[in-house]
Amino acid sequence: MKSQINLAFEKANNDNRPALLTYTVAGDNNKKKSFEIIKAISKYVDICEIGFPHNTPIADGGQIQTSAYRALKNGIKISDVFDIVKKYKKIKYAKPIILMGYYNMIYQYGEKNFIKSCKKSGVNGIIVVDLPWPENKKFAKICKKNQVSFVQLLSPTTSNDRLKKIIRDSHEMIYYISMLSTTGGKLKVSPKKILANYRKIKKISPRKKCVIGFGITEKNISKFKSSDGLVVGSQISKEISESLNNRQNPVTNVSNLVKKLKIKIS
Repeated sequence: MKSQINLAFEKANNDNRPALLTYTVAGDNNKKKSFEIIKAISKYVDICEIGFPHNTPIADGGQIQTSAYRALKNGIKISDVFDIVKKYKKIKYAKPIILMGYYNMIYQYGEKNFIKSCKKSGVNGIIVVDLPWPENKKFAKICKKNQVSFVQLLSPTTSNDRLKKIIRDSHEMIYYISMLSTTGGKLKVSPKKILANYRKIKKISPRKKCVIGFGITEKNISKFKSSDGLVVGSQISKEISESLNNRQNPVTNVSNLVKKLKIKIS
């Protein structure tokens, strides 16, 4: 039986476009608003990535750090993140959910308890930013056993030999970090160069779905239309911040932004 993640890519492929993945921080700017944002953008996205707010997010740039700070300030906990997912999964047009976070949170929660909560709430996949291959092999196996996809990360500096091994051990989706930077950084590498690296990855395993993230915005997203999927996160966090600063509704503004992103790749 095909996973929800695979089906999402299949649908996008049938529509002749890459899958659109959005990243939002759970609980930004509060639990209720966070759920409403994910629900509103569901009409346009293929997969929703949801981040655990963390007080030292090593891979995240300023925009996402601001989102995480707002969520933590409002008292968001891991259990709240699972509550948001569970509630979201009950809506009619719910999309696959991939959680993104850091290993120390999973470790403190307990690996088995964490996976149990993932299954119970309807999580489809997980990205653990600071648990690289091969250290993640054991945890990735536990995920697979419980029908939760573990998403491996690849970067421009990953050697060819290592690429092959990571791709071999990956589940249905791989995440290619477009450049050496935290999230939300300006695209320091040309789209041409990013796509050349991307094609190198696809050559190793054409059937594995590979998404590109970091530095993808409304301005440049259309240049990456030949990929399997594209992740936009920091621009969404920025939109939430600006909406709150201008006393506007972030739900409406983020929904409009995601609609524009979808049009650019359709």
